[in-house]
Amino acid sequence: MNIKEETIAILKQFDSGNKFSSLSVLPKASVLIPLVVKNGELCTLMTLRSKELRTSAGEVCFPGGKRDPSDRDDVDTALREAEEEIGLSPDDVQVVCRLVPLISKSGLLVTPVVGFIEESFCPCPNPAEVSAVFTVPLDFFTSDQDHDAIHSVARTMGSLHSFYFVDPDSGSQYHIWGLTAVFARLVATLALRKKLEFDVVFDPDNPLAFFLQILHRRTSKL
Repeated sequence: MNIKEETIAILKQFDSGNKFSSLSVLPKASVLIPLVVKNGELCTLMTLRSKELRTSAGEVCFPGGKRDPSDRDDVDTALREAEEEIGLSPDDVQVVCRLVPLISKSGLLVTPVVGFIEESFCPCPNPAEVSAVFTVPLDFFTSDQDHDAIHSVARTMGSLHSFYFVDPDSGSQYHIWGLTAVFARLVATLALRKKLEFDVVFDPDNPLAFFLQILHRRTSKL
């Protein structure tokens, strides 16, 4: 079994499907976490949002956005947004799973949709939304080398973890933080089954249990 097949088999165990579709009280959004095997290494594609955008301008994100009335489900939203933002055709994405959604700082219920793309994919970013597209090895999100954590007792998710990644192709440095860093760290933990080099509040052997607890805690107050 190659790395792609092995990763798909692992991640499918954590597929939430339509389990959270009943949480209709919150506005919904989705992000696509595009995985790609590059030079034999498991990586993910990320974007830098345009500085001209009204929200999250200049921040590192996965392709994604709010659900449109025409979207059938979370997967539809993630694929549509990825095509609009970086020119990734839905036909070129092998959707693997939907993970536990989390509530963003703006009150959106954000579902991470994980899918595989081919190494040959050449992004065509929409300049109105995206100013850069780059690839990060998943292993990067398990290392303490370029990692930073700020403790905040006020946050239910523990410390604020962030990463500083230098793209070897462009030389640009990217600060990966917020919900994007949470999702990247979660997928890396699940897919690589590797011990993290820094302390986190969740159990690395069963990270979804913690995120489910957070989701239930937040939604019970609505």
